[in-house]
Amino acid sequence: MQEIAKEVSDWIQRMGKEYTRVYGPFAVWMRRVEEKGALDTKTKELISVALAVATQCKWCIAVHTNAALDAGATKDQVMEACFVACLFRGAPSCMYSQLVMKAIEEYQKSSICDKKNEGKRLTVKYENNR
Repeated sequence: MQEIAKEVSDWIQRMGKEYTRVYGPFAVWMRRVEEKGALDTKTKELISVALAVATQCKWCIAVHTNAALDAGATKDQVMEACFVACLFRGAPSCMYSQLVMKAIEEYQKSSICDKKNEGKRLTVKYENNR
């Protein structure tokens, strides 16, 4: 799952470089939506995990599961968010929950979620954005 998350980071960086005029404003908007506001970061990331499962996006699952764990979500909270997604999308979405479990297990074993590296999770860099 870490490799998939890196694909996301690489893709976003490429789009930011090659299509700055179009992708730049989107990246700024995305970053602003994801920052703490009326909802805290953990809540937003749990919502993002549920939406990733509901839309069956393996890239989104990899990135947002890691971000949810980094924001302090527990394994049970992340999986419960998956179950909510399954209520809305049915059995096919439930099958994508196994990718979330795989991501949780992988991230918990890696230094990405290690307490001594807290705050140093895989991040997506946005270039040429204000």
